[in-house]
Amino acid sequence: MTILSDAKSAWGTPANDKVNLGFLGCGGRGTWLINGFLKRDDINVASLCDPVQRRREGLAKIATEAGMTPKLEEDYRKVLDDPSVDAVITATPDHWHALHTVQACQAGKDVYVEKPASHSAWEGKKMVEAARKYKRVVQVGTQNRSAPYNMAAKKYIEEGKLGKIHFVRVFNMKEWLNFNMGQVEKIPEGLNWDLWSGPAPMHEYIPTYFYNWHHFWDYSSGDIINDGIHQIDLARWLVGKELPKTVYSVGGRYNSTGGAETPDTQIATFEYDDLLFNFELTLYTPYMLKIDGEVRENDMFPYWPQCATRIEIYGDKALMIVGRHGGGWEVYVRTKERKPVVVDSCYGRFPDPEHRENFIQCIRSRELPNADIDKGYKSALLAEYATISYRLGGQKLSIDTETGTIKDCPESASYYKRTYRDPFVVPDEV
Repeated sequence: MTILSDAKSAWGTPANDKVNLGFLGCGGRGTWLINGFLKRDDINVASLCDPVQRRREGLAKIATEAGMTPKLEEDYRKVLDDPSVDAVITATPDHWHALHTVQACQAGKDVYVEKPASHSAWEGKKMVEAARKYKRVVQVGTQNRSAPYNMAAKKYIEEGKLGKIHFVRVFNMKEWLNFNMGQVEKIPEGLNWDLWSGPAPMHEYIPTYFYNWHHFWDYSSGDIINDGIHQIDLARWLVGKELPKTVYSVGGRYNSTGGAETPDTQIATFEYDDLLFNFELTLYTPYMLKIDGEVRENDMFPYWPQCATRIEIYGDKALMIVGRHGGGWEVYVRTKERKPVVVDSCYGRFPDPEHRENFIQCIRSRELPNADIDKGYKSALLAEYATISYRLGGQKLSIDTETGTIKDCPESASYYKRTYRDPFVVPDEV
Protein backbone atom coordinates (compact mmCIF):
# COMPACT_ATOMS: atom_id res chain seq x y z
CA MET A 1 0.00 0.00 0.00
CA THR A 2 1.40 3.38 -0.98
CA ILE A 3 1.19 5.84 1.89
CA LEU A 4 2.07 9.11 0.20
CA SER A 5 -0.01 9.38 -2.95
CA ASP A 6 -1.66 12.04 -0.80
CA ALA A 7 0.60 13.65 1.80
CA LYS A 8 -2.30 13.82 4.26
CA SER A 9 -2.54 10.03 4.21
CA ALA A 10 0.60 9.81 6.35
CA TRP A 11 -1.35 11.05 9.36
CA GLY A 12 -3.68 8.08 9.35
CA THR A 13 -1.42 5.34 8.04
CA PRO A 14 -1.06 2.28 10.28
CA ALA A 15 2.52 1.79 11.48
CA ASN A 16 2.83 -1.63 9.85
CA ASP A 17 2.36 -0.31 6.30
CA LYS A 18 5.67 -0.28 4.46
CA VAL A 19 7.31 2.77 2.91
CA ASN A 20 8.35 2.13 -0.68
CA LEU A 21 11.87 3.42 -1.28
CA GLY A 22 13.62 4.17 -4.55
CA PHE A 23 17.42 4.26 -4.44
CA LEU A 24 19.23 6.70 -6.73
CA GLY A 25 22.90 5.73 -6.72
CA CYS A 26 24.01 2.18 -6.03
CA GLY A 27 27.73 2.65 -5.33
CA GLY A 28 29.54 2.43 -2.02
CA ARG A 29 27.31 4.74 -0.01
CA GLY A 30 24.18 3.43 -1.72
CA THR A 31 25.18 -0.10 -0.70
CA TRP A 32 25.70 1.02 2.89
CA LEU A 33 22.32 2.72 2.97
CA ILE A 34 20.34 -0.15 1.48
CA ASN A 35 21.92 -2.57 3.94
CA GLY A 36 20.90 -0.23 6.75
CA PHE A 37 17.32 0.28 5.58
CA LEU A 38 16.91 -3.47 5.01
CA LYS A 39 17.34 -3.98 8.75
CA ARG A 40 13.90 -2.40 9.13
CA ASP A 41 10.66 -4.32 8.62
CA ASP A 42 8.66 -1.25 7.63
CA ILE A 43 10.27 -0.49 4.26
CA ASN A 44 10.26 -2.03 0.81
CA VAL A 45 12.93 -1.46 -1.82
CA ALA A 46 10.78 -0.60 -4.83
CA SER A 47 13.42 0.68 -7.28
CA LEU A 48 17.17 0.69 -7.77
CA CYS A 49 18.67 3.20 -10.16
CA ASP A 50 22.23 3.78 -11.30
CA PRO A 51 23.82 4.64 -14.66
CA VAL A 52 26.23 1.74 -13.98
CA GLN A 53 24.59 -1.59 -14.76
CA ARG A 54 26.75 -3.73 -12.47
CA ARG A 55 26.01 -1.48 -9.51
CA ARG A 56 22.24 -1.61 -9.76
CA GLU A 57 22.37 -5.35 -10.38
CA GLY A 58 24.64 -5.79 -7.37
CA LEU A 59 22.16 -4.05 -5.09
CA ALA A 60 19.33 -6.02 -6.65
CA LYS A 61 20.92 -9.21 -5.33
CA ILE A 62 20.95 -7.74 -1.82
CA ALA A 63 17.29 -6.73 -2.06
CA THR A 64 16.29 -10.08 -3.56
CA GLU A 65 17.95 -11.94 -0.70
CA ALA A 66 15.74 -9.86 1.61
CA GLY A 67 12.63 -11.04 -0.26
CA MET A 68 12.09 -7.93 -2.42
CA THR A 69 11.80 -7.53 -6.17
CA PRO A 70 12.83 -3.96 -7.04
CA LYS A 71 12.61 -2.48 -10.50
CA LEU A 72 16.02 -1.76 -12.02
CA GLU A 73 16.38 1.56 -13.81
CA GLU A 74 19.18 3.33 -15.62
CA ASP A 75 17.41 6.70 -15.72
CA TYR A 76 16.35 8.26 -12.40
CA ARG A 77 13.37 9.97 -14.03
CA LYS A 78 11.62 6.62 -14.30
CA VAL A 79 11.85 6.22 -10.54
CA LEU A 80 10.38 9.68 -10.01
CA ASP A 81 7.57 8.89 -12.44
CA ASP A 82 6.66 5.72 -10.53
CA PRO A 83 3.59 6.47 -8.34
CA SER A 84 4.34 3.49 -6.10
CA VAL A 85 7.59 5.08 -4.82
CA ASP A 86 6.99 7.08 -1.63
CA ALA A 87 10.52 8.34 -1.02
CA VAL A 88 13.91 8.33 -2.70
CA ILE A 89 17.36 7.81 -1.23
CA THR A 90 19.93 9.69 -3.29
CA ALA A 91 23.52 8.55 -2.79
CA THR A 92 25.03 10.02 -5.92
CA PRO A 93 28.03 12.31 -6.49
CA ASP A 94 27.52 15.82 -5.14
CA HIS A 95 26.67 17.44 -8.47
CA TRP A 96 23.43 15.44 -8.64
CA HIS A 97 22.03 16.12 -5.16
CA ALA A 98 20.10 19.29 -5.91
CA LEU A 99 18.42 18.18 -9.13
CA HIS A 100 17.39 14.82 -7.69
CA THR A 101 15.97 16.48 -4.60
CA VAL A 102 14.08 19.25 -6.39
CA GLN A 103 12.58 16.91 -8.98
CA ALA A 104 11.70 14.31 -6.33
CA CYS A 105 9.84 16.97 -4.34
CA GLN A 106 8.01 18.03 -7.49
CA ALA A 107 7.05 14.39 -8.06
CA GLY A 108 5.59 14.13 -4.56
CA LYS A 109 8.40 12.05 -3.08
CA ASP A 110 10.12 12.52 0.25
CA VAL A 111 13.92 12.51 0.11
CA TYR A 112 16.92 11.25 2.02
CA VAL A 113 19.82 13.05 0.32
CA GLU A 114 23.39 12.23 1.16
CA LYS A 115 25.73 14.92 2.36
CA PRO A 116 26.64 17.50 1.28
CA ALA A 117 23.20 18.92 0.61
CA SER A 118 24.29 20.75 -2.52
CA HIS A 119 27.13 21.46 -4.92
CA SER A 120 26.59 25.23 -5.07
CA ALA A 121 25.12 27.84 -2.76
CA TRP A 122 22.30 28.86 -5.10
CA GLU A 123 20.99 25.36 -5.72
CA GLY A 124 20.89 24.58 -2.00
CA LYS A 125 18.35 27.36 -1.55
CA LYS A 126 16.25 25.87 -4.35
CA MET A 127 16.21 22.56 -2.52
CA VAL A 128 14.75 24.29 0.54
CA GLU A 129 12.18 26.09 -1.59
CA ALA A 130 11.10 22.83 -3.23
CA ALA A 131 10.79 20.99 0.07
CA ARG A 132 8.59 23.72 1.51
CA LYS A 133 6.49 24.33 -1.61
CA TYR A 134 5.63 20.66 -2.08
CA LYS A 135 5.51 19.89 1.66
CA ARG A 136 8.11 17.15 1.44
CA VAL A 137 10.28 15.62 4.14
CA VAL A 138 13.91 16.09 3.10
CA GLN A 139 16.54 14.60 5.40
CA VAL A 140 20.25 15.27 4.76
CA GLY A 141 22.65 12.44 5.55
CA THR A 142 24.43 14.27 8.37
CA GLN A 143 23.73 11.60 10.97
CA ASN A 144 25.38 13.40 13.87
CA ARG A 145 22.17 15.36 14.45
CA SER A 146 20.42 12.11 15.38
CA ALA A 147 23.07 10.93 17.86
CA PRO A 148 21.97 10.92 21.53
CA TYR A 149 25.50 11.76 22.67
CA ASN A 150 25.56 14.86 20.47
CA MET A 151 22.17 15.92 21.76
CA ALA A 152 23.61 15.61 25.27
CA ALA A 153 26.62 17.72 24.24
CA LYS A 154 24.33 20.44 22.86
CA LYS A 155 22.30 20.48 26.07
CA TYR A 156 25.52 20.69 28.10
CA ILE A 157 26.66 23.70 26.09
CA GLU A 158 23.26 25.41 26.23
CA GLU A 159 23.28 25.06 30.02
CA GLY A 160 26.41 27.24 30.03
CA LYS A 161 28.76 24.63 31.47
CA LEU A 162 31.56 25.59 29.07
CA GLY A 163 30.98 29.28 29.74
CA LYS A 164 31.06 31.81 26.93
CA ILE A 165 32.30 30.25 23.69
CA HIS A 166 34.38 32.38 21.34
CA PHE A 167 36.47 29.85 19.39
CA VAL A 168 35.77 26.54 17.65
CA ARG A 169 38.23 24.35 15.75
CA VAL A 170 37.03 21.73 13.26
CA PHE A 171 39.50 19.13 12.03
CA ASN A 172 39.43 17.04 8.84
CA MET A 173 42.88 15.47 8.62
CA LYS A 174 43.57 12.11 7.02
CA GLU A 175 45.26 10.39 4.10
CA TRP A 176 43.88 10.33 0.59
CA LEU A 177 46.33 8.77 -1.83
CA ASN A 178 47.52 10.75 -4.84
CA PHE A 179 46.53 9.73 -8.35
CA ASN A 180 47.49 10.50 -11.93
CA MET A 181 44.99 12.02 -14.32
CA GLY A 182 45.16 9.27 -16.91
CA GLN A 183 44.01 9.30 -20.53
CA VAL A 184 40.77 9.41 -22.44
CA GLU A 185 39.34 5.92 -22.83
CA LYS A 186 36.37 4.25 -24.44
CA ILE A 187 33.28 4.42 -22.25
CA PRO A 188 32.96 1.00 -20.55
CA GLU A 189 30.06 -1.23 -21.47
CA GLY A 190 27.30 -0.89 -18.90
CA LEU A 191 28.06 2.76 -18.05
CA ASN A 192 25.78 5.55 -19.27
CA TRP A 193 28.33 8.37 -19.14
CA ASP A 194 25.73 10.98 -20.14
CA LEU A 195 23.52 10.10 -17.17
CA TRP A 196 26.47 9.88 -14.80
CA SER A 197 27.64 13.36 -15.86
CA GLY A 198 24.15 14.83 -15.65
CA PRO A 199 24.23 18.54 -14.70
CA ALA A 200 28.03 18.72 -14.99
CA PRO A 201 29.91 19.60 -18.18
CA MET A 202 30.25 16.66 -20.56
CA HIS A 203 33.89 15.59 -20.46
CA GLU A 204 35.38 12.81 -22.50
CA TYR A 205 35.53 9.66 -20.41
CA ILE A 206 38.64 9.48 -18.23
CA PRO A 207 38.40 6.86 -15.47
CA THR A 208 39.87 9.31 -12.97
CA TYR A 209 36.77 11.49 -13.23
CA PHE A 210 34.61 8.48 -12.42
CA TYR A 211 36.65 7.10 -9.52
CA ASN A 212 38.06 10.33 -8.02
CA TRP A 213 35.25 12.79 -8.71
CA HIS A 214 35.58 14.25 -5.18
CA HIS A 215 38.71 16.11 -6.34
CA PHE A 216 37.27 17.93 -9.37
CA TRP A 217 35.32 21.19 -9.22
CA ASP A 218 32.70 20.05 -11.74
CA TYR A 219 31.55 17.29 -9.37
CA SER A 220 32.49 18.39 -5.86
CA SER A 221 34.38 20.97 -3.79
CA GLY A 222 36.95 18.64 -2.30
CA ASP A 223 37.15 17.13 1.14
CA ILE A 224 35.92 20.19 3.03
CA ILE A 225 32.47 19.35 1.67
CA ASN A 226 32.86 15.62 1.06
CA ASP A 227 33.91 14.57 4.55
CA GLY A 228 34.48 17.78 6.49
CA ILE A 229 30.83 18.77 6.11
CA HIS A 230 29.99 16.27 8.87
CA GLN A 231 32.13 18.13 11.39
CA ILE A 232 31.13 21.56 10.11
CA ASP A 233 27.45 20.71 10.47
CA LEU A 234 27.89 19.17 13.91
CA ALA A 235 29.96 22.06 15.24
CA ARG A 236 27.60 24.70 13.85
CA TRP A 237 24.65 22.92 15.49
CA LEU A 238 26.38 22.46 18.83
CA VAL A 239 27.29 26.13 19.24
CA GLY A 240 24.01 27.38 17.78
CA LYS A 241 25.29 29.47 14.88
CA GLU A 242 23.67 30.18 11.53
CA LEU A 243 25.56 32.07 8.80
CA PRO A 244 28.89 33.88 9.35
CA LYS A 245 29.44 37.51 8.48
CA THR A 246 32.79 36.90 6.74
CA VAL A 247 34.64 33.89 5.31
CA TYR A 248 38.27 33.52 4.34
CA SER A 249 40.00 30.38 3.02
CA VAL A 250 43.51 29.60 1.78
CA GLY A 251 45.49 26.48 0.97
CA GLY A 252 46.67 24.50 -2.01
CA ARG A 253 47.61 21.19 -3.54
CA TYR A 254 50.96 21.14 -1.74
CA ASN A 255 51.75 17.47 -1.25
CA SER A 256 50.63 15.90 -4.49
CA THR A 257 50.94 15.99 -8.23
CA GLY A 258 48.55 14.81 -10.90
CA GLY A 259 45.15 15.90 -12.05
CA ALA A 260 43.38 16.77 -8.79
CA GLU A 261 41.98 20.30 -8.63
CA THR A 262 40.80 20.61 -5.02
CA PRO A 263 43.20 21.35 -2.13
CA ASP A 264 45.02 18.81 0.01
CA THR A 265 45.79 21.53 2.57
CA GLN A 266 43.19 24.12 3.54
CA ILE A 267 42.21 26.48 6.31
CA ALA A 268 38.90 28.31 6.40
CA THR A 269 37.89 30.91 8.97
CA PHE A 270 34.24 31.82 9.52
CA GLU A 271 33.72 35.01 11.50
CA TYR A 272 30.63 35.58 13.67
CA ASP A 273 29.95 38.59 15.88
CA ASP A 274 31.38 36.90 18.96
CA LEU A 275 33.03 33.74 17.69
CA LEU A 276 35.69 32.48 15.28
CA PHE A 277 35.02 29.10 13.69
CA ASN A 278 38.12 27.56 12.13
CA PHE A 279 38.29 24.57 9.75
CA GLU A 280 41.59 22.77 9.09
CA LEU A 281 42.21 20.13 6.41
CA THR A 282 45.09 17.88 5.36
CA LEU A 283 45.00 14.86 3.06
CA TYR A 284 48.56 13.53 3.46
CA THR A 285 48.61 12.71 7.17
CA PRO A 286 48.28 8.92 7.70
CA TYR A 287 49.01 9.29 11.43
CA MET A 288 45.70 11.15 11.84
CA LEU A 289 43.02 8.52 12.46
CA LYS A 290 39.30 8.59 11.81
CA ILE A 291 37.16 7.12 14.59
CA ASP A 292 37.09 3.39 13.91
CA GLY A 293 34.36 0.81 14.45
CA GLU A 294 35.74 -0.45 17.74
CA VAL A 295 35.57 3.03 19.26
CA ARG A 296 32.18 3.72 17.67
CA GLU A 297 30.55 0.63 19.12
CA ASN A 298 32.09 0.54 22.59
CA ASP A 299 32.58 2.70 25.67
CA MET A 300 35.82 4.19 24.42
CA PHE A 301 37.20 7.58 23.46
CA PRO A 302 39.58 8.27 20.58
CA TYR A 303 43.13 9.36 21.23
CA TRP A 304 42.16 12.99 20.76
CA PRO A 305 45.52 14.49 19.65
CA GLN A 306 45.49 12.25 16.58
CA CYS A 307 41.74 12.08 16.02
CA ALA A 308 41.29 13.13 12.40
CA THR A 309 37.70 14.35 12.69
CA ARG A 310 37.46 15.98 16.10
CA ILE A 311 35.85 19.25 17.10
CA GLU A 312 37.29 21.49 19.83
CA ILE A 313 34.96 23.98 21.51
CA TYR A 314 36.69 26.59 23.68
CA GLY A 315 34.65 28.22 26.43
CA ASP A 316 35.92 30.56 29.14
CA LYS A 317 35.25 27.81 31.71
CA ALA A 318 36.21 24.61 29.92
CA LEU A 319 37.18 22.89 26.68
CA MET A 320 34.94 20.27 25.05
CA ILE A 321 36.34 17.81 22.48
CA VAL A 322 33.73 15.99 20.41
CA GLY A 323 34.05 13.07 18.00
CA ARG A 324 31.78 12.66 15.02
CA HIS A 325 29.95 9.42 14.12
CA GLY A 326 30.58 8.04 17.58
CA GLY A 327 33.56 8.68 19.78
CA GLY A 328 31.64 10.67 22.36
CA TRP A 329 32.93 13.79 24.06
CA GLU A 330 35.00 14.91 27.02
CA VAL A 331 35.25 18.22 28.89
CA TYR A 332 38.62 19.43 30.17
CA VAL A 333 39.57 22.10 32.69
CA ARG A 334 43.00 23.23 33.87
CA THR A 335 45.51 20.41 34.40
CA LYS A 336 46.47 19.25 37.89
CA GLU A 337 49.97 18.03 38.62
CA ARG A 338 50.58 18.04 34.87
CA LYS A 339 47.79 15.54 34.27
CA PRO A 340 44.56 16.15 32.36
CA VAL A 341 41.44 16.86 34.37
CA VAL A 342 38.22 15.61 32.75
CA VAL A 343 35.15 16.98 34.52
CA ASP A 344 32.44 15.48 32.29
CA SER A 345 32.18 12.98 29.44
CA CYS A 346 29.77 10.94 27.36
CA TYR A 347 30.41 7.88 25.21
CA GLY A 348 28.97 7.83 21.71
CA ARG A 349 27.71 5.41 19.10
CA PHE A 350 27.46 5.62 15.31
CA PRO A 351 24.00 7.15 14.74
CA ASP A 352 23.06 5.73 11.33
CA PRO A 353 20.15 3.64 12.73
CA GLU A 354 18.72 6.63 14.62
CA HIS A 355 18.98 8.81 11.51
CA ARG A 356 17.11 6.30 9.37
CA GLU A 357 14.51 5.93 12.11
CA ASN A 358 14.01 9.68 12.23
CA PHE A 359 13.52 9.83 8.46
CA ILE A 360 10.91 7.07 8.34
CA GLN A 361 9.04 8.44 11.35
CA CYS A 362 8.94 11.91 9.79
CA ILE A 363 7.54 10.45 6.57
CA ARG A 364 4.64 9.24 8.68
CA SER A 365 4.26 12.25 11.00
CA ARG A 366 5.12 14.97 8.41
CA GLU A 367 7.34 16.67 10.97
CA LEU A 368 10.66 18.23 10.01
CA PRO A 369 13.51 15.72 10.38
CA ASN A 370 16.59 16.17 12.56
CA ALA A 371 18.74 17.10 9.56
CA ASP A 372 16.11 19.03 7.64
CA ILE A 373 17.25 20.40 4.29
CA ASP A 374 17.33 23.98 5.59
CA LYS A 375 19.90 22.94 8.20
CA GLY A 376 21.91 21.00 5.65
CA TYR A 377 21.77 23.87 3.19
CA LYS A 378 23.16 26.33 5.72
CA SER A 379 25.98 24.04 6.74
CA ALA A 380 26.87 23.38 3.11
CA LEU A 381 26.93 27.15 2.59
CA LEU A 382 29.89 27.43 4.95
CA ALA A 383 31.91 24.96 2.89
CA GLU A 384 30.75 26.58 -0.35
CA TYR A 385 31.76 30.05 0.86
CA ALA A 386 35.17 28.66 1.77
CA THR A 387 35.50 27.09 -1.67
CA ILE A 388 34.65 30.37 -3.37
CA SER A 389 37.16 32.27 -1.25
CA TYR A 390 39.82 29.66 -1.99
CA ARG A 391 39.15 29.73 -5.73
CA LEU A 392 39.35 33.53 -5.69
CA GLY A 393 42.85 33.35 -4.23
CA GLY A 394 41.90 33.70 -0.58
CA GLN A 395 39.63 36.71 -0.98
CA LYS A 396 37.72 37.60 2.17
CA LEU A 397 33.99 37.38 1.52
CA SER A 398 31.28 39.40 3.25
CA ILE A 399 28.01 37.52 3.73
CA ASP A 400 24.47 38.81 3.89
CA THR A 401 23.36 36.72 6.85
CA GLU A 402 19.68 37.16 6.01
CA THR A 403 19.78 35.97 2.39
CA GLY A 404 22.98 33.91 2.34
CA THR A 405 24.30 35.85 -0.65
CA ILE A 406 27.82 37.24 -0.98
CA LYS A 407 28.08 41.03 -0.86
CA ASP A 408 30.19 43.31 -3.05
CA CYS A 409 32.02 40.55 -4.91
CA PRO A 410 30.78 40.19 -8.50
CA GLU A 411 33.56 37.75 -9.35
CA SER A 412 31.99 35.22 -6.98
CA ALA A 413 28.81 34.90 -9.07
CA SER A 414 30.06 32.12 -11.34
CA TYR A 415 30.90 30.01 -8.28
CA TYR A 416 27.79 30.87 -6.28
CA LYS A 417 25.58 29.45 -9.04
CA ARG A 418 26.90 26.78 -11.37
CA THR A 419 26.13 26.38 -15.07
CA TYR A 420 23.93 23.38 -15.84
CA ARG A 421 23.99 21.12 -18.88
CA ASP A 422 20.66 20.63 -20.64
CA PRO A 423 18.35 18.95 -19.86
CA PHE A 424 19.70 18.48 -16.31
CA VAL A 425 18.84 21.95 -15.05
CA VAL A 426 17.73 23.08 -11.60
CA PRO A 427 15.04 25.64 -12.47
CA ASP A 428 14.86 29.19 -11.15
CA GLU A 429 11.24 28.55 -10.18
CA VAL A 430 10.90 25.21 -8.46
